[in-house]
Amino acid sequence: MSPRGEHTKQKLFESTLRLATAKGLAGLTVDEIAAEAGVAKGTVYYNFGSKDGLIDALLRYGVGQLAERLRAHTGEPDPVVALESMVDTGLEFIATYRGFSQILVSELWRTPGQWHETLSLLREDIISIVEEQLHRVADAGRLPAGVQVPTAAAGLFGTLLVVALDWQVFQPHRPRAEVRDGIMLLVRGVAGANGG
Repeated sequence: MSPRGEHTKQKLFESTLRLATAKGLAGLTVDEIAAEAGVAKGTVYYNFGSKDGLIDALLRYGVGQLAERLRAHTGEPDPVVALESMVDTGLEFIATYRGFSQILVSELWRTPGQWHETLSLLREDIISIVEEQLHRVADAGRLPAGVQVPTAAAGLFGTLLVVALDWQVFQPHRPRAEVRDGIMLLVRGVAGANGG
């Protein structure tokens, strides 16, 4: 894809995010997206085939960005410190891409949602990164007996999304470090008192 094509896709993603943040995804039209992006309606169809194709690509792009940022911390020697870094990175991502995060939360648990299949796959990608770290915590003997890693990973992911959006919407004055430390109190409760 040419740099110009990537720039056009980025403009369409950003326009869709702005509109979806205000209106939700379902009510958006291709005309509105194209007008917001300052492109012809045919540009949306050329790049994505349909509005649904654009939104599917947007969801994949956004979750891919988050996954890439979380994976950057998987090499941290201390698995609890790695989780803390992941939480901080997740908070930063959600603060930076609040509109995307609102879409993700609103669509992820909508049953049955139009993008449920795509979101299920994307959710699994993020959860697997968190699970990997929790397995490392368990391997270090710092996960209490009886904690189910898949449940804990889903719980941490859900907690991060909801707490971060609550922070952005209702308590934006709070420093990110304070929000991260609050989430980490929960993680350290799961990871045991040795957790750094």
